[in-house]
Amino acid sequence: MKRLLVLAAAATAMFAAHAQSAFPSSKPISLVVPFAAGGPTDRVARDLAEAMRKAMGGNANFVVENVNGAGGTIGVAKVARAAPDGHTLLVHHIGMAAAPALYRKLPYKMPDDFEYLGMINEVPMTIIGKPQLPANNYRDFENYIRANSGKLNIAHAGLGSASHLCGLMWQSAIKAKDAMTTIPFGGTAPAMNALVGGQVDMMCDQTTNTTGQIEAGRVKAFAVTTAKPLSNNKLLKDYPTLQEMGLKGFDLTIWHGLYAPKGTPPAVLAQLNTALKAALKDPDFIKKQEGLGAVVVTDKRVEPAAHKAFVIAEMNKLKPVIEAAGKFAD
Repeated sequence: MKRLLVLAAAATAMFAAHAQSAFPSSKPISLVVPFAAGGPTDRVARDLAEAMRKAMGGNANFVVENVNGAGGTIGVAKVARAAPDGHTLLVHHIGMAAAPALYRKLPYKMPDDFEYLGMINEVPMTIIGKPQLPANNYRDFENYIRANSGKLNIAHAGLGSASHLCGLMWQSAIKAKDAMTTIPFGGTAPAMNALVGGQVDMMCDQTTNTTGQIEAGRVKAFAVTTAKPLSNNKLLKDYPTLQEMGLKGFDLTIWHGLYAPKGTPPAVLAQLNTALKAALKDPDFIKKQEGLGAVVVTDKRVEPAAHKAFVIAEMNKLKPVIEAAGKFAD
């Protein structure tokens, strides 16, 4: 009997080792994006999928799966509940850290229900307005808001979106929480379309979404949200930072990270992290990200432990801002 138990244990260990060594299998690796197709996070995920496929020698088939709804929480929950075998991953932005403060209840637990594979990029934000606005610089724009308190509106792409979080922080910083009406949309594309069409007055969104619109003259840009000017960005280098405009300490970039379900085998996590780090050095990936105004992460946050520590720090930073704004959901 004892010999049978030993043989059974050995067989189990051999099966587990084979399962890990077989990764990736013929099954596709799904990068779940918790937002609609065509948005900024979707674009990052599609570029990353190709770069990671190349990094894994073409032996893995990556697909992007858009699971939209409830401010991204439906897609995040799907990954939290997925089989921890490395074939279902999550690409998410700063909303990963904001959700615990935005929602009274979440269908997953942060930060414990995930394995942290590493950061991907950081994306500056821009304060933009409809083309019909009379202001042509940030100072005049802020004065225009104060002179028209209660008459203006600000769009965002939905609760928990990057544009929602940026809008909250900016309104709080200029002490204009009640000066404008917030208009939520079901995604980045419809929010931007409304701004371009003049149905809404202003928005704060990622350069991945605004650069093309600014360059084409379809919206007016007034400022960037980074601590330092975007000196390396040909289009945005001359726009002031909000800190330069008097909002001391305002520094906001929208970061993206890669996650796996809790319990994914260490050997699989190591393979995925190695592929991620190689993808972040891929010249084609870097070029595509730079074209969107994004900066690829190269510091220690590409390592799992530092990535997790960063997300927890962001949770602690965002919680008082969101709670002060009183913008949360069930």
